[in-house]
Amino acid sequence: MTTGVLIGDGDVRLSPHPLRAAVLGEVHARPFTALQVPSRIVHFAFDTAGARGPADRANLIAFCESRGLQPPAPGEKHHRAPFGTTVLRWEQHSEFTTYTWEIPADPAGAPFYPDASSISSPMRLLPQPGPLFVAVDLHVVKDDPPRTSPERLFDRASLAVAENSDGQALYATDFQPGPSGFVRVLVIDRGMPPERAGALVQRVLEIETYRTLALLGLPEAQRLTPSIATSERRLAEVTQEMRGAGDLASNHKLLEELTALAAEVEAGAAASQYRFGASRAYEEIMTGRLATLGERKVGGLPTWSSFLARRMKPAMRTCVTTEARQSDLSLKLARAANLLRTRVDVELEQQNQDLLKSMNARTRLQLRLQTTVEGLSTAAITYYVVGLFGYLVKGLHDSGRLPVDPSIATAAFVPVAAFSIWWTVRSIRKKHIADEE
Repeated sequence: MTTGVLIGDGDVRLSPHPLRAAVLGEVHARPFTALQVPSRIVHFAFDTAGARGPADRANLIAFCESRGLQPPAPGEKHHRAPFGTTVLRWEQHSEFTTYTWEIPADPAGAPFYPDASSISSPMRLLPQPGPLFVAVDLHVVKDDPPRTSPERLFDRASLAVAENSDGQALYATDFQPGPSGFVRVLVIDRGMPPERAGALVQRVLEIETYRTLALLGLPEAQRLTPSIATSERRLAEVTQEMRGAGDLASNHKLLEELTALAAEVEAGAAASQYRFGASRAYEEIMTGRLATLGERKVGGLPTWSSFLARRMKPAMRTCVTTEARQSDLSLKLARAANLLRTRVDVELEQQNQDLLKSMNARTRLQLRLQTTVEGLSTAAITYYVVGLFGYLVKGLHDSGRLPVDPSIATAAFVPVAAFSIWWTVRSIRKKHIADEE
């Protein structure tokens, strides 16, 4: 594809956006191909998520090269490989890959004869890409009543029949797998050109493929429903217990249980989020394909749209409801946990306040004891200082150097010593308090 745009005389090229070629090519990635009538189409869809996708591409490349066919280009998601009278259409999607084998049919042959298992042998030429999702046996035949009557070929209880918008084709199926596991689809040609026949067949195959893929969310919803119901019931019980829980230990226990419930619900939601989102997307694609066909009712039989709406809508609503219940339950658990966490925080703050009050009381008691000890220490130090002073005065008196009576001098010194020691101790205490501040 041209990477730039020439203007003027062709000597100026405009630089394109890096994604321009990919965007333009996507419109033509899966073109409709002409289909001759009668034809037999055997269609498979396989789960190729993860590492299966690259392995499947490598197997297809090896298959084409071994038979001298053009392999798919790197990054190509659609490839058509004719060999002999059979044509293979290969399409790779995000989580599945389809193999569609176009096989010429005998004009005089009865519809769906021989059985699809006997004409699907080309699929055995390649390794199975992954688990099988879809297997369709589609037969395009000329209008030949009553040999091609849908009521004769399908189960009337689940038969869906419709004409396309201009009435040039009728398509019918009962959406039931036959003995060999294939869902049979009959397309009756009433004058379609080959290109129109190819487009109709491709849309019909896509409807069946996306119908099956959309319903993959239902088993996931059914798997999650019991655990969601259990979590909802336990949440109601925990919130009821929260009303009577008053001590910190009980609230801690309830908070741990709520946290465990929230983790379980979030794990289920994370595991199913992709599946439910994919189911919604596949249903929208299927609905779009049905709208493109422009269905017209045939007799008193239901069209494909009405049949699938009646049978699929309950399943899809189950998926939507389950996803909504998960989301709602997650929000309720978060609110309950926040409420309980707030209560625990308040209780912890109350305990901290009580502890601080106790510490303040203990500090005041220690201060009083310290003051008492300081008083006693002042008296004790004064006693020892006065005693030392008495020895000094008595010695001076005995030597004749002090004419005053030692007892009188000692008594006079007592208040001086007591005041001096008290002042010194008080000054030291004030200095320590000032340093701490």
